[in-house]
Amino acid sequence: MQRGYECRGRLMFRSAFGLRQRCKQNRRSGLVSFSCCKIRNGQKVLPKKTCERHLELSCSTKKDYGFIYIYHMQKLRIFLFLLITTLASCQPGHDIRYEMADAVLSRQGSAFTARVDINVLEKKFSSPLGLQVHSFGAFLVYWDGVKVGQNGVPAKAGRPEVPGTETSYYQIPDKLAGTGKHVVIVSGTQSYLRETGRIVMAKPDSYLKLLRKPLIELSLVNLMAGAFLIATIYYLFLYANSEYKQRTTLLFAVICFLFFALLVMEYLKFYIDIPYTQFYTRLAIVGWLTFANALLIPLYFTIHFNLPHKLLVMGVLFAALLSIYIINYEHYDLTAHLHSLTLWIASVLILLYVLVKKRPGSLLVLTGFIISMVINQYMFYDFGLYISFTIILLCILYLQTLGARQLEVAHRASLLLSSRLQLELIKKNIQPHFLRNTLTSLIDWIEESPAQGVQFIQALSHEFDVMNEIAEHALIPIRQEIDLCRHHLDVMQFRKEIRYIWKDSEIQDGELIPPAIIHTLLENGITHSIPSGENKIEFALSFSRSATAKQYIFEVFAENRLKSERRGGNGFRYIEARLKESYGDGWSFSSEPFAGGWRSIIRIEL
Repeated sequence: MQRGYECRGRLMFRSAFGLRQRCKQNRRSGLVSFSCCKIRNGQKVLPKKTCERHLELSCSTKKDYGFIYIYHMQKLRIFLFLLITTLASCQPGHDIRYEMADAVLSRQGSAFTARVDINVLEKKFSSPLGLQVHSFGAFLVYWDGVKVGQNGVPAKAGRPEVPGTETSYYQIPDKLAGTGKHVVIVSGTQSYLRETGRIVMAKPDSYLKLLRKPLIELSLVNLMAGAFLIATIYYLFLYANSEYKQRTTLLFAVICFLFFALLVMEYLKFYIDIPYTQFYTRLAIVGWLTFANALLIPLYFTIHFNLPHKLLVMGVLFAALLSIYIINYEHYDLTAHLHSLTLWIASVLILLYVLVKKRPGSLLVLTGFIISMVINQYMFYDFGLYISFTIILLCILYLQTLGARQLEVAHRASLLLSSRLQLELIKKNIQPHFLRNTLTSLIDWIEESPAQGVQFIQALSHEFDVMNEIAEHALIPIRQEIDLCRHHLDVMQFRKEIRYIWKDSEIQDGELIPPAIIHTLLENGITHSIPSGENKIEFALSFSRSATAKQYIFEVFAENRLKSERRGGNGFRYIEARLKESYGDGWSFSSEPFAGGWRSIIRIEL
């Protein structure tokens, strides 16, 4: 015989490892005190914890369920949302006290009959009495010999069974709802899943409460599910329309969708009637969704915090999750719980590592994980699990906002850099010594050969026109860059009276390149090269492309003026800044002498 107190608040946990918990209720100083003790092999173990609460609550103990001691009210103030959720379904006072025997089950083939003896000791509500039945099959339910309802259609000769649902509710007639001893008979058939050995459970309670409880749960779940569905859509749009597509943004959208799907599948039983034949299908889907979340959430942290050895970490985590699934195959609740625990442990280990490395946001997220574990320990499993998941996702959302702020800061820095590079590009062509030397040469050409002087002016004008066109762009067509170089050679040929030869090969007109970086290499070659005996310097630009990168090779065929390694000065710094502005870290630049002159290589990753 089991003695039960029914609580309006859903504050109970399943006992672990086959241990039962009993609860004694004592009144002391106007408080309600619960002394919890465990029973193992018939031996009573000394009480371990005493929990007090100002609200008068009671608990129910049944087979497979145990009493959850209530966390101290002063601690609960930290978790306001938890308090609101709990108080929304809890009211002071006992609804019902009853004693219930284990079901006596008899089977003959697919037919079965279960008898449950219930002794209602006290009932403190005026609403109709209800009965909640958990069982597989299609059956009729009788209360004291009177039929109170039917779940599905039992099989008969020539008529197959129409499966019922795993949980069903029935209203007890008022004339049979008094205190005292009652007998519940569940009689029907179970044509499917007989190997599962599910027991029959029947629990009396207020009929209105039985109907309202799912609505209260759904009101909270719908809020969470709707919020994460909107987050999924928002971050998918953000990823699709973002110029810089971050993997963490897409990953967060997927995690939000998986959590939305998890909530929907867990509470789908309240929206539609699920035959008991599909009972485990829903649990299997819930398990795989939990598996996916347990894998993707730590993956998010490894990517966001740029954890080393990502593949190794994720490989070990995947192997652990898969092992849990295989070892506990078809133990759905246990598997989901262990997957959630693995998620928590893996994430906390990652967060502890990045906390030591002093990564931004790591401390707050780690605190959120600790809070989620505390909530999961001191709250009913369903609510605790999903509120814990919600806190975890809010922590990830916080990291997303940090990432967005870092992108904003980087964008502002890139704008400032771009402005500086534009000024640098203009300064390169209006430096006082360049203008002085150019104008001096122009005067000489006009005096000696007016026709050549006009060509000099036109070449200088064309170079300034192209420079003005490209100054405000981060990338320009390669042909425009080559035109700039040719105009510059025309100008320098008048100035220095040296024959400059330009060659290019394999150039693809559709390619883009940061402005004036080849022009800068050209200026460097003119400055640091000695013309050959024929008074000429030859420049060659070639392009090649592979599956992983594209490459520009710029060569100067002349004698190098400096024997030591050429540093490049401001010119090389300008080239590197332009490449970083447009390609981030996906580039390389080298410049070094070779037997025929000087070679510079720009490699851009695809």
